[in-house]
Formats: sequence, structure tokens, C-alpha cells
Amino acid sequence: MRRLRQAWLGVAALLLSGQAPGETLVIAGDLWCPVNCAPDSPRPGIYVELARDIFAEAGIAVEYRVINWARALQEVRQGHINAVIGAARSDAPDFVFTEQPVSQSRNCFYTVRESQWHFDSLKSLHTQRLAVVNDYSYGEELDAYVQAEQGNPQHLQAAAGQQALALNLAKLLEGRVDVVLENSWVMQEYLARRGYVGTLREAGCQQPDIPIYLAFSPALPRSHDYVRLLDQGLRRYRADGRLQALLERYGVREGR
Repeated sequence: MRRLRQAWLGVAALLLSGQAPGETLVIAGDLWCPVNCAPDSPRPGIYVELARDIFAEAGIAVEYRVINWARALQEVRQGHINAVIGAARSDAPDFVFTEQPVSQSRNCFYTVRESQWHFDSLKSLHTQRLAVVNDYSYGEELDAYVQAEQGNPQHLQAAAGQQALALNLAKLLEGRVDVVLENSWVMQEYLARRGYVGTLREAGCQQPDIPIYLAFSPALPRSHDYVRLLDQGLRRYRADGRLQALLERYGVREGR
């Protein structure tokens, strides 16, 4: 009887808080490991593990899906999915964001080892064929450059889909582009997983780093509740060292 009474008290507390028993939060994004990796992997990604752990403390399950980035933004915007993984504010300014980002994104430029080119300003890109991922945001200045050079393959080429990074790297190694722009965490993980460490050179990075988030749907009323829970969880995990321990399991650290 006592256990039954405690169970009902727990359900009542959930109902009073507006949280339904058995509630599931759906998050999605394209593969961007170690931010988010293969769903069936023992290491599904930093953001995925963090979301699952934080929301589990509030009795909320997290379902993770891998879909094309442009579609993920559309599905979240329409309220079919709760949140997109690894978004900058410039990706979707109408979304609902936490006060603090989960991490910072450092976008770096990668070339073949023989190249002598180095990024020092947007002007230095004018002599290069730059490869990017379609619909990604790289910060205000680079986004403006990408927008201005759309349709000019001698300056810009954009890949789409789940294999966008692989396609960009293939173009680089085949000499069809000169520079690939990518998040430093993502590139390090990709090269290490495939045994390609040392095949490319980092030719500079864009500054400042860009805050990236788990960004929630503007169409769903519960988004503000989820953001509050995630913000509280991020503060706890930073304070007690759990976030740092998670990053170390993926071989990265905050800010780089």
C-alpha cells in the first residue's frame, strides 16, 4: 500500500508540473560526430548523451533521430520534432534557446598537406575553392561570404545530405576544391575514426568561436519548459564535473 501511495504521489507531482508520465522528447540532426553520432552506437554523441541524462532526471525519455540538416530544421520549426542538435542562433533565430550554449563551435579550414595557403581574412578565400555543407551556419561573416558566392563553383561548392563531409573531403583529395570548412571537433573525430590523421593540415580557424545549442521548436508550447530543465541541468553538470567527464570520453574539451 505504501509503495502504491508513493507511486501515485509521483504521478501527481508530474501532472502538477505539467509533465506527462511516459513523456518522450524527440531530438534530431544530421550526423555530426562527436556532437551527435550513429544512433545505434555505444557512443551516440555528446549532445545526445547529455540530453538523455539531464531529461531522464526529470522523468522524460529522449528519442534521437538522424535526418538531413535542412529537413531537421524544417521539422522542428513546424513542431513535428522537439529540438535540433548543434544549432547556432543564426541557423534558426526563431527557435527557443537555452541561456547558455552546450558548447562552442570552432570552424577551421583544412587543406591537403602540400598546400601553403593560410586563412587570415575573408579576402584570403578569394583565391580558393571552398567546400561547405549546405544550410550550415558558420557565423555571420562566413555566412555572408557563402551567400554571396552561391552559384560560383570557382569560389564555393556546397555538399548536402548525410555524407556531406565525406563528399567534401573526397573533392579536396581529388583536387576539385582547395579548402574544406568544418567544425574542429567533427573533423578530428572523422579523421581519427577512419585512420586519416595526418593526411590534412589545419590552415587557420575563424574567430570568434560560435555558441551551439540544442534548439527547441517555436511551435510547441512545452519548448520553454524543456529549455528551463536543460539550462538547470547544464549548470549542474558543469559545476559537478559531469560535463567535462563526458567530453573527455569523446576525446575533446570545451572550446576546442
